[in-house]
Amino acid sequence: MSDSHTLQITAVEPLTPNSVALTFKVPENLKDIYTFEAGQYITIKHHINGQELRRAYSISSAPSSGELTVGIKKMPEGTFSVYANESLKVGDVLEVMPPEGRFIFESGPRAKKVAAFAAGSGITPIMSIAQTVLESHPENIFVLVFGNQSPEETMYFQKIQELKQKYTNRFFVQYIYSRSREDDALFGRIETSTVNFVIKNKFKGTTFDAFYLCGPEDMIHAVSDTLKNNGVDGNLIHFELFTSADTEDTMAENLEGMTQVEVILDDETFSFTMDKKKLVLDAVLNEDIDAPYSCQGGVCSSCIARIKEGKAEMVKNQILTDGEVAEGLILTCQAHPLTPKLIVDYDDV
Repeated sequence: MSDSHTLQITAVEPLTPNSVALTFKVPENLKDIYTFEAGQYITIKHHINGQELRRAYSISSAPSSGELTVGIKKMPEGTFSVYANESLKVGDVLEVMPPEGRFIFESGPRAKKVAAFAAGSGITPIMSIAQTVLESHPENIFVLVFGNQSPEETMYFQKIQELKQKYTNRFFVQYIYSRSREDDALFGRIETSTVNFVIKNKFKGTTFDAFYLCGPEDMIHAVSDTLKNNGVDGNLIHFELFTSADTEDTMAENLEGMTQVEVILDDETFSFTMDKKKLVLDAVLNEDIDAPYSCQGGVCSSCIARIKEGKAEMVKNQILTDGEVAEGLILTCQAHPLTPKLIVDYDDV
């Protein structure tokens, strides 16, 4: 499950002065492995200055396109994002893990009305979802609320405009700019008043079947809380964090002792002893076990495993539902073992 493959870059498209879209060539013998659902992401592995970096990037292309494309925004002091924007070129190769992620759209036989709120690079999975929604049913409607600093810093701006022209009566966009005043755009950021304007004014009377939120944590909470305050069922709200506020690990200081750990990965079993003060994923990686991971910050789903025996508790959890936690799933990058023995299975997820 953690295997990656070397894929060649076939296109490098500048999106803004600080972002780029990379398209990979997927060989015929790997097509099934890299089949994806709208909203999923890939993890790229690459060595820079002798250090292995792993970065998760959402797929922006629609599954129907036959392409595997990701958008990468240059981040301040971001090692790989700077490298991707300044150095990568057509013909270069990168190690790419198969698509994964639970932030997905599933089409159905009946027409659906879908709304999305995205900020900055949070647009990347939304691009794939929007195209899939519009393609999958002739009566589907998609509303996009998209926040950026300015039109020049808006990723996929041209593609969005093309979708507006193609789906004139079914695709609607509300741009919001924090540093530029433009016609037909709001000024500021996505916040409570923005959500209320869209659902209670601009699309008053529209009953949406699903909401997709992607961006910084504070935006996610503001939009989600406002939707719920307007009577939206929480089960209809799907979100993916691109950044998360740091959470202090106060749990570790209260834990004492060692835990005997068994890790099941790719049909193999590994055994070792770890300090309860450490996080499970850190201990696994220290044993040179190639467990799947990407962000190591609790905002992706790469490191999910199932507890087969024992107990572990997460420092924070913004991915798994209460039901999934009850079934024994954990984010190993956030989990401390609590029992003398812990068995975790990366294959059974």
